[in-house]
Amino acid sequence: MAKTSFFDSPAKVYGASIALRAVLLVYGAWQDAHSAVKYTDIDYLVFTDAARFVARGASPYARDTYRYTPLLAWLLLPTTWSISGLFSFGKALFALADVLAGWLIAQSLVAAYGLPPARARKYAAVWLLNPMVANISTRGSSEGLLGVLVVALLWASLSKRVTLAGVLLGLAVHFKIYPFIYGASIVWWMDWDSESTSSSSSRPKQPTLTPGALVAHARAFLTPARLHLTLVALATFSALNTSMYILYGPAFAHHTYLHHLTRIDHRHNFSPYSTLLYLSAAGAAPARFETLAFLPQLLLSVVLIPIALAKKSLPGAMLAQTFAFVTFNKVCTSQYFLWYLVFLPFYLPKSSVRGWKGVVAGLAWVGGQALWLQQGYGLEFLGESTFVPGLFLASLGFFVVNVWILGIIVTDVGKL
Repeated sequence: MAKTSFFDSPAKVYGASIALRAVLLVYGAWQDAHSAVKYTDIDYLVFTDAARFVARGASPYARDTYRYTPLLAWLLLPTTWSISGLFSFGKALFALADVLAGWLIAQSLVAAYGLPPARARKYAAVWLLNPMVANISTRGSSEGLLGVLVVALLWASLSKRVTLAGVLLGLAVHFKIYPFIYGASIVWWMDWDSESTSSSSSRPKQPTLTPGALVAHARAFLTPARLHLTLVALATFSALNTSMYILYGPAFAHHTYLHHLTRIDHRHNFSPYSTLLYLSAAGAAPARFETLAFLPQLLLSVVLIPIALAKKSLPGAMLAQTFAFVTFNKVCTSQYFLWYLVFLPFYLPKSSVRGWKGVVAGLAWVGGQALWLQQGYGLEFLGESTFVPGLFLASLGFFVVNVWILGIIVTDVGKL
């Protein structure tokens, strides 16, 4: 009789992922009822408060600090119904979205990479059975919904389903701004009307800068598939935003998008910018740098990484883009780590990083967080003034670790 593993059974893998989240949901309800330190994320209270405003016929933006699409408040309307237990509906929804994202990961690995289903589920378990992922969604973070959209976008792109990819890209950017960075990699990767990506990227090219040659290159780049994707994504994004603006007016545009350009958030922020944001919020900073902080972040995630990596590996480029975007973002919380962790199962099968380097990178990443959390605990719960030097040095150390890991990923994907 052939020996079978845990990953040979879809029921065991997905059942275990659901059970993990169910246990955390039950534990979270107990902790909320018995502990001064609540399990439920403050963001979930914001979401459900906004849903209550919508249920009364008001705007979700009547709730202070609601900075999201109205679609999220609409999805959580069941939490406003007077039925016992429905307050946790959103947490269960987000947890199930996690599982759906994991299932899509496994399906994509089979379809795009040709992996055997059991091996695909093994890599998908990096997401499905990850306690950090399960913890964040069951606390009430909506990142699982975004995970579904992003993985579906990657699958649609790899499957050359251009219309679907455009719709998903437009919807994802409407839901949360940052997925717009993937448009750059997908468009650069789309060489379907020319020779294969591998042969065209490996062949040396002599750049020609004459006006005629530049026009010819531009015309060759603007393929029907690229134009189709771009127009569908823009149409979807515009239709959603126009509809929400008609319903909720300037408050929608300000809170969902414009607010993030000058956002100041120094609490629970792993970024090395956090101390400067704290000083800026207190009026002690001589100049406002919030907008300038976008420059290195966007240069890496929208320009340099797509150009360098997208034709090598679209999933690898999207992982590196997201890692760079989060690392250099002026606000970086634990939820943001899920943005790139969802791509890890696509990176690992082809990665050449093995042995000690992978272990050291993982330990350094976890250790950097632990050091920051130790300083953050002193600030948040003990009332200690740890901003300088403790929290700043911890943030800087974690930033250095992430830049090192980003270098490993970029170098590794670049070898493909």
